[in-house]
Amino acid sequence: MSDLFSAPVPEAERLRPLADRLRPESLADVVGQDHLVGPQGTITRMLKSGSLGSLILWGPPGTGKTTVARLLARETNLAFEQTSAIFSGVADLKKLFDAARMRRQTGRGTLLFVDEIHRFNRAQQDSFLPVMEDGTVTLVGATTENPSFELNAALLSRSHVLVFKPHDEAALAALLARAEAVMGRPLPLDDDARAALVRMADGDGRSVLTLAEDVWRAAAEGEVFDAATLQEVVQRRAPVYDKAQDGHYNLISALHKSVRGSDPDAALYYLCRMFDAGEDPLYVARRVVRMAVEDIGLADPQALPICNAACAAYEMLGSPEGELAIAEAVVYVATAPKSNAVYTAFKAAMRTAKEHGSLLPPKTILNAPTKLMKGEGYGAGYRYDHDQPDAFSGQDYFPEKLGRQSFYQPVERGFEREIRKRLDYWARLRRERGEG
Repeated sequence: MSDLFSAPVPEAERLRPLADRLRPESLADVVGQDHLVGPQGTITRMLKSGSLGSLILWGPPGTGKTTVARLLARETNLAFEQTSAIFSGVADLKKLFDAARMRRQTGRGTLLFVDEIHRFNRAQQDSFLPVMEDGTVTLVGATTENPSFELNAALLSRSHVLVFKPHDEAALAALLARAEAVMGRPLPLDDDARAALVRMADGDGRSVLTLAEDVWRAAAEGEVFDAATLQEVVQRRAPVYDKAQDGHYNLISALHKSVRGSDPDAALYYLCRMFDAGEDPLYVARRVVRMAVEDIGLADPQALPICNAACAAYEMLGSPEGELAIAEAVVYVATAPKSNAVYTAFKAAMRTAKEHGSLLPPKTILNAPTKLMKGEGYGAGYRYDHDQPDAFSGQDYFPEKLGRQSFYQPVERGFEREIRKRLDYWARLRRERGEG
């Protein structure tokens, strides 16, 4: 065996978490973010230019945001100050700003790293603007949430957003190799278990090192775990999924678009991802009802009743049997003919209704319960459709000032083919009967 795995680890080092022991000492050591810190990376170019502005580091947990912020301070010789939006308020920020101003008078700048910056409210975010503008601090904020939604436009306009990517398998494998070098022994895993460990980390470098540490603690001397044993030992890490944030919206968007794209397999995959992450099945069921209304419509009139029935089935059966009903509804809507004709028509009709105000319907179709209204012509000339040939009078029901409109255009798919035939038939009757 190589000497790489035979050197003893000092006791003081053993007491430090593995992720801390492996924290990079230079930007070149940062794994998995070559687009930022590689030879042609964005941060590398900034440092070469000698200009580092305020930054927002956006990415999943365990991708190196805090580490990069620390290293940036070291590379630029700025004083490093760190705070977290979870534990800090305006008073804490004021102290940091005052200290940065004092430091600036001595000729040294301050890199202020704010973790979870999206948790600050609007007033707290606004407090950064003056010290960013006058150069008191170089702000580096870290967030796991989409800055476009969570941060003030004024703060974003003064910052450069850098996107940190989840670690791919190669990056996680490199971290494990470093861990083995530091620990002085290989991970007691066979090839399948090692690959499983990488998958469990879900792109999180800190997680893969924590899991590796758990494996070393659990393994007896000479023991090597297979994938099944590994799962029992470390317990699978919960998927990265915040039901109120990006993970939630990303997966429901993927589910909806898979249904719209008539791909039942992809739709089932994203459905199961959400269930596995602990999403409320009724939330998913309600979204499937929306899919039936928005993307299928009258191309398959059974889609909406089936999706409503899935909601009712889940409420009656609970989990896990009720989730199968939702899965059936997802497969049904994914394989149903698609049409957004009603959805499009509704939006067009709503625009017209808003633009043209309170136009009076034709008096012909207004009821006339009083003599005065009859005298004004209400109801005069109305033709009862059931008494007309083909049960169709062909009258114009739009306000006279608006004129006849056309909103609904059925597609040539599913049941809407039949609706199209009916509309064409009635249009022909109107022309033949001289309807204005």
